[in-house]
Amino acid sequence: MAFGLIIIGDEILSGKRVDKHFSTVVQLLAARGLQLAWAELLGDDPARITATLKRTLASGDTVFSCGGIGATPDDHTRQCAAAALGVELVQNPEAKLKIEERIRDSALEAGKPVNLSAADNIHRLKMGEFPQGAQIIENPYNKIPGFTIQGSGGGKHHFVPGFPVMAWPMIEAVLDSQYAHLFNMNARVEKSVLVYETAESTITPLMEEIEARYPLIKMFSLPSVGDAQTRRHIELGVKGDPEQVEAAFAVMLAGLDKFGAEYPRPA
Repeated sequence: MAFGLIIIGDEILSGKRVDKHFSTVVQLLAARGLQLAWAELLGDDPARITATLKRTLASGDTVFSCGGIGATPDDHTRQCAAAALGVELVQNPEAKLKIEERIRDSALEAGKPVNLSAADNIHRLKMGEFPQGAQIIENPYNKIPGFTIQGSGGGKHHFVPGFPVMAWPMIEAVLDSQYAHLFNMNARVEKSVLVYETAESTITPLMEEIEARYPLIKMFSLPSVGDAQTRRHIELGVKGDPEQVEAAFAVMLAGLDKFGAEYPRPA
């Protein structure tokens, strides 16, 4: 199973706000022994959002989508999710109750009478209109829920608000309640060295040879032009299955030695 992330909002693409979801979701997954397979950043374009969701819903991946589930004119995610599934957007009964709870709480805090029939409160209920068959994701911050749908590929999509204070606890709750059986299933380690003054093209054949020999690992190469404190170098390493990483790393060092590469010898 692969985990994906969709981040939605013109404010991110325009630079008005800086995205924080990507790094946090990576951390939330890593803390549970899981890994993000891909991420996409989209603006508030209904056609593009719908097309993206059609593709990802058919993929079988588990996807978290942050943003665009409110009820203002620039919020399109709920409608696009319904269109991508080919179902109606309907009032979710559980979501309606949660939103009405929030309305009552807000009125009580403000010392005002509750009027669920007021025009602004009727409009707030639109935040509980989800694709038919959706399940709610409870929001511990203000009770306005997100929602979960299942795609044709079998994977679930979990939609949460764009506000980090709401989104991150909701994502954690989904992970812990629905995916605990996947936590720490596959142990992963990483080992690397800095290789100085060597071109990537020189070490590419070695990387390809090692990956072909050890199918449970991946090689990585992170070049740096260096700076006043650090010489030009490549961080060359192996990540994946612990046993194969150890063997592949030894082969990698032996290969570097064959063409006289300079690197600090591991302790």
